[in-house]
Amino acid sequence: MTEIRKERIAKVIARAGLCSRRESEDWIHAGRVMLNGHLLLTPAMTVAPEDHIVVDGKVLLGREKVRLWLYHKPRGLITTHKDPEGRPTIFQHLPQGLPRVVSVGRLDMNSEGLLLLTNSGDVARFFEHPKTRMARTYRVRVFGEVNAEMPRLLRKGLTIDGIVYGPVEATLEEQTERRKKEKANQWLRLTLYEGKNREIRNIVQYFGLSLNRLVRIGYGPFRLESLLPGDVLEVPAQRLEHELLKAGYT
Repeated sequence: MTEIRKERIAKVIARAGLCSRRESEDWIHAGRVMLNGHLLLTPAMTVAPEDHIVVDGKVLLGREKVRLWLYHKPRGLITTHKDPEGRPTIFQHLPQGLPRVVSVGRLDMNSEGLLLLTNSGDVARFFEHPKTRMARTYRVRVFGEVNAEMPRLLRKGLTIDGIVYGPVEATLEEQTERRKKEKANQWLRLTLYEGKNREIRNIVQYFGLSLNRLVRIGYGPFRLESLLPGDVLEVPAQRLEHELLKAGYT
């Protein structure tokens, strides 16, 4: 992303990975931040790259530009930096040369497809937040008879075991006549905007279907396209800046 000359100081602190933007504002009010040798008591301040920021007595580092990568997560990897059970993680299998990154949301061990990676915890939280309404699009392979009312019911939203799921767009991909007669697996395309834990698996099970493959093919304006499992592709800085501004990231 092209360096912006002046930015809100809370945003800069959050980007460095110390805390969220809201927390950084609280830290400023609590007198934990100094700017150019002076105690800062209000977050209503913009700073330039050359400004000297100290948080809890330590010089703020990590004020590099925001970067974003598209990653094709393979099945069998956990989306975490360290797994207490010792299972393989995505961060153990990323190509060498990447800086420290965090994932935008997660894909569980048996899911695959597009996972966004960024060096900015603040940007990750922005993309994840329901208010941003980033569409997550999946191809889902299921076994069982798909209820013709399923798309209509999903557009209205569902409550399953006390959990409220927002509207989901669903379409059934066309099958050949032979595959229809064989009652083979069917592919659904689902688009949702919240991404609650195990949301798709719970929805599929609610309709009496058995899920045997889940591939995320889109997150917001970004697409998996031709990335192969394990591939990583950086989003050009100009495009990332455009998409952030378009989504309302300030």
